Amino acid sequence: MSPTILVAGATGNTGRSTTETLSKLLQAPDSPLRNHRILALTRSVDSPAAQHLATLPGVEVVQQNWVEVTPEWLQTHHVTRAFIASHNRPTQFADESTFHLALLHAGVEYVVRISTTAAFVRPGAIAYYQRAHWALEALLAAPDFKALHWTSLQPNIFGSFFLSPAAEFIKEYRKTGRADTMLKMMAAKDGAVGVIDADEVGVVAAHLLLQEDTTVHNGRVYVLNGPEEITGEGIVRMVEKAIGVPVKNVRDRVHGEWEFAECSLVRAARVGDGVGWAVHAPPTSKEVLALAAPRQTPQQMLDNLLEE
Repeated sequence: MSPTILVAGATGNTGRSTTETLSKLLQAPDSPLRNHRILALTRSVDSPAAQHLATLPGVEVVQQNWVEVTPEWLQTHHVTRAFIASHNRPTQFADESTFHLALLHAGVEYVVRISTTAAFVRPGAIAYYQRAHWALEALLAAPDFKALHWTSLQPNIFGSFFLSPAAEFIKEYRKTGRADTMLKMMAAKDGAVGVIDADEVGVVAAHLLLQEDTTVHNGRVYVLNGPEEITGEGIVRMVEKAIGVPVKNVRDRVHGEWEFAECSLVRAARVGDGVGWAVHAPPTSKEVLALAAPRQTPQQMLDNLLEE
């Protein structure tokens, strides 16, 4: 069996693009890993996303819960490299750390993982999933994990999430002609955020996974922002341009609450107005710019949402 690149969460926000990009890049005659295959894990092989991935060259889609992956399973499938975009439920640290332990014990060479916005990856973060990402990076950096090379990507908030209220407002206006409903935004009026397209994060992950020598990127944490920042006021201007009339009612810094039923940690998942997404992230890492610089602007991301 050919050596395998494992993509856990292949039909998710970043996993789909990671899988697509791996498939494309592996077809190049000069690809150093051209003899590798791609094993894409999904919870349902019948989903449209999974069926699409199954048509790509070099991709095998398998219905397998990544939290149940063992060292023996990895060795059976000849996994040498892996990608993981974990869930952010309260069991995140337990599940993902067990996954990395399985990679280590199976002799997997390299893993690329998706973290969260750089400004929030710290032990004093309000939301527990942000602290979990910090703890997972600390775990991978420990001497016990020296044999497993790893890179952690810290993308800014995804444009599909940040701009979706604006897209829904525009779609509703086009149906009803009413511009007096409330436009609710996560953005602060003057807070500039470098939102990024989730697909472009997957592209970076794929380029990392196909590096012939992973030593350069081992133990590194890379920040990813989009090429342009956007403020709440900027979002309003984009909406008004799309509908051709002024937006009358706007509420900024509106934060949802994760739906974790009967969990005492749910309060910690709420991002308070004093933190918000207006916190300025560090600049995009130079290594990311060299590999595959993000190019999607907020306007392009909004246009993509309107086409869905």
